[in-house]
Amino acid sequence: MNEKEITSAASPFLKWAGGKRWLTKRFPGLIPKRFSSYHEPFLGSGAIFFHIAPKAASLSDSNHELIATYSAIKDEPGNVMRLLRTHANKHSDNHYYTVRAAQPRTPAGKAARFLYLNRTCWNGLYRVNKDGIFNVPRGTKDSVVFPSDDFGLISRRLKRVRLTCCDFEEALDRAQSDDFVFIDPPYTVKHNYNGFLKYNQSIFSWDDQIRLALAVERARSRGAKILVLNADHESVRDLYRTLGTQLALPRSSVLAADPNFRTKTRELAVIINYQNNDGSLVSAN
Repeated sequence: MNEKEITSAASPFLKWAGGKRWLTKRFPGLIPKRFSSYHEPFLGSGAIFFHIAPKAASLSDSNHELIATYSAIKDEPGNVMRLLRTHANKHSDNHYYTVRAAQPRTPAGKAARFLYLNRTCWNGLYRVNKDGIFNVPRGTKDSVVFPSDDFGLISRRLKRVRLTCCDFEEALDRAQSDDFVFIDPPYTVKHNYNGFLKYNQSIFSWDDQIRLALAVERARSRGAKILVLNADHESVRDLYRTLGTQLALPRSSVLAADPNFRTKTRELAVIINYQNNDGSLVSAN
């Protein structure tokens, strides 16, 4: 059994709506102490992966631009940083929209474009139109290269990682006994009660929620350790009622630009096949 690697943890290099940096700070006890391999089928910014720095991991997402960016940093971190610094030097309204409309040919160029847009668009949001073209407007942030950027370290962290662009079901079916799977599908907690299903249908359909729960059940039967984060809604609770321990995690919604419009909310955690390590958490029941 491989234990998690403790030294030289890298920082996430992406801003991502729904990212879980808050989870690593407030509820680190939700993560099991020991496991064989790590799996994350909804990668996003990879906050949990970078926090625990596992020795072996399988990271995947259905967003091909996202996975291509991770792969480019893994393979040629210096070239990605060089091109990102070029974007930083040219940053302006005009440059943002020129880059947004561009289609670089090289893996490093595509990754630098993705990073530049992610760091300067509105709220780090990833959204495409019906033709699959990124269409988020420029935001208020002007920082393109961060002091925490260490693409060399990130590259080393990714060397023993399997990166795949695939459906979550395919990724989950790889998890075996004693592996740890962190599952964080797209969802909003803004409408935990009123209009939850209707509001979430466009970002992650209810049929996908059902498919996900069934894939989780299969991984559970193989002995995988699983942590699911989802909206704290009765319909979601019912899906996972018999699969594991359910906890309500209080947090603040930070998506609104004006702090006055940020509200207190809850997200649901489902702990499967391992003991919760954080006694300070309040039970959802």
